[in-house]
Amino acid sequence: MRETEATNMARILIVEDDADLAAVLDDCLRHEGYATGLSGTGVEALDLLSRGQYDVMLLDRDLPVLSGDEVMHTVDRLRIPVRTLMLTAAGGIEDRVQGLDLGADDYLPKPFAYPELLARIRTLLRRGDTDDAPTMLSRGRLSVDTVRRLAYADGRPLDLAPREYAVLEELLRADGGWIDTRSLLESLWPSEAHGQPDLVKTAVYSLRRRLPDPTLIASSRGEGYRIP
Repeated sequence: MRETEATNMARILIVEDDADLAAVLDDCLRHEGYATGLSGTGVEALDLLSRGQYDVMLLDRDLPVLSGDEVMHTVDRLRIPVRTLMLTAAGGIEDRVQGLDLGADDYLPKPFAYPELLARIRTLLRRGDTDDAPTMLSRGRLSVDTVRRLAYADGRPLDLAPREYAVLEELLRADGGWIDTRSLLESLWPSEAHGQPDLVKTAVYSLRRRLPDPTLIASSRGEGYRIP
């Protein structure tokens, strides 16, 4: 268990019993300018949380002895003010719902891409400044819960991949307005914004296949995408 300082105001607690993965995350996040705390057990994590304030906690759900679920339950019960991103090898929708129901703010299945992890962290940090913003976004037959990161069509849950969900949330935020491909790419995948416009097209195509009616997302050459 140790803490390191960095120039960024945001502080991130890494709770991971895989020493190699924890070390990689610690090095990478410090390189990004974050201050980090590092813990290999749930007990140590709660001790660090009791002694200092963290903005985001990366919490391995599959910890030995005191599981990530138990840590999350304690954090929620004691109302410890930390945004939590759960990390686990179990990535099914039921697993995501269970983790979010425990009080986690977001859920990322392993293995994950490092740019996506950074994007999730940035989203949680921004969310800390917008607690009064609406947590449900709806238009027509589609809606999302932005806190639990769950999507619905006609009130029924959709099993979406993270990129599919990200596109749907962004389109719902536009409230019927058009969003062009470049804007979606730069907003959702800034690290991949150059030379990969097909990322958006692929995500939208995949998202449409998950919907009960693909025409729920309109598209127009030169204007982009919208939810009518």
